[in-house]
Amino acid sequence: MKFILLWSDALVFFLVFALTAFFVSLRKDPQTRERWSQVFSSKLGMIAFVVIASYVLAALLDSIHFRRALAPEPGQDPDQVFYDNRVTSLLDLGLGEMGSRQERTYSAPFAIRSFEKENMQDADGIAIRDFPRLKYGGAHLEREEEQFGDIAWNSLRALLIGLVVSILVILPQWYFLRHSRYPWKAAWVAQAGIICFNSWLLHMNSLYHVLGTDLAGNDVLYQSIKGIRTAVLLGTLATLVMLPIAVTLGVMAGYFKGWVDDIVQYLYTTLSSIPGILLIAASVLLFQVYIDLNPNFFDIGMEKADARFVALCFILGVTSWSTLCRLIRAETLKISQLGYVQAAHAFGVSNGRIIVRHILPNVVHIILITFVLEFSALVLAEAVLSYIGVGIDPSMASWGNMINEARLELSREPTVWWTLVGAFFFMFILVLSANLFSDLVRDAFDPRTALGKEPL
Repeated sequence: MKFILLWSDALVFFLVFALTAFFVSLRKDPQTRERWSQVFSSKLGMIAFVVIASYVLAALLDSIHFRRALAPEPGQDPDQVFYDNRVTSLLDLGLGEMGSRQERTYSAPFAIRSFEKENMQDADGIAIRDFPRLKYGGAHLEREEEQFGDIAWNSLRALLIGLVVSILVILPQWYFLRHSRYPWKAAWVAQAGIICFNSWLLHMNSLYHVLGTDLAGNDVLYQSIKGIRTAVLLGTLATLVMLPIAVTLGVMAGYFKGWVDDIVQYLYTTLSSIPGILLIAASVLLFQVYIDLNPNFFDIGMEKADARFVALCFILGVTSWSTLCRLIRAETLKISQLGYVQAAHAFGVSNGRIIVRHILPNVVHIILITFVLEFSALVLAEAVLSYIGVGIDPSMASWGNMINEARLELSREPTVWWTLVGAFFFMFILVLSANLFSDLVRDAFDPRTALGKEPL
């Protein structure tokens, strides 16, 4: 096999390294460590963290790409190796043949016959119009009457397998963490639920199409799972692009004041006056023109889609820093007037040292709260942008593209609803978990919230 490193893959690994180093550095601060302890001391916080971690794990597995070597042709030089044009990830290996089990057209969830009638011939050779059997969904059944019993039996079997795997995963954790003061039982219950649910999904989808198929016959569950990487990376990378811009300009405006403050205020006021959707759409379309005019820069089609995806992350980050900049500017204005900052000025401490030692540590809570809040907002923004046709490349799996395709399917009679439900379900779980976790982070790190909880 030949490993492929996309720009987004490199950013994923850099992101994991940077976040790990950031949280390790935060552990050196006793006050910060105590605030994170408050977050994870909640059962809800542990459950939300486990759910988010499962999405991040899926995104990481889907970011390790490679191309399989093709079988040598007769007479081919043995030292010459050709590789498949299709790019595969570790997540694809875990999902098995889910992505290659393609039907002719629509099929409903757990269906064994197509959703649309076709011209067929009966046993006597007479032409009829009926719903044909699916190529993969329920193909193992000899009689259609066995379907419900087969679903029940295989569901029980898959859940038992998931339960066994859950025990094997949780037992080592229980041995080392059973005396911890954190509510690990809630985390273990969440892990068991996720493992059993995934076991059921993977096993049942190997026999049926759990969420049906779309117009092209592609498995909807496979598309929904592949959309996880797009949502996680977009929400995280766009936020990380936004943070340095907002923090730098906000601190400079609040600390130096004067003409620096006037320039920064002019910048974010001007940016806020431009409709965000129009600005993002124009930027994406300009970059798409650049891609179309320079096709030689990309060896495979996936690299084009990845370049547009990375560009969208940067565009979203560059166009969404104004709100955080305002918050940090206001907080810096307040902190710069406190006694210990004025004393540092009196002792001749340099401006750079004051900013690093006194200003930035006191705005970390705003940065963390904004990071977790903006993540879910950007995940939803991708769905909106893809819906209007200026988001992720159509060849790249994303929940926004699925919703965009589903809008025409909803007007059919009968309605094809499962494509929308598949994207909505996975998006809802991720956004809900991120919002619940962000509420706990805000309660723990916001000084005003912590002050309000102290007894009078």
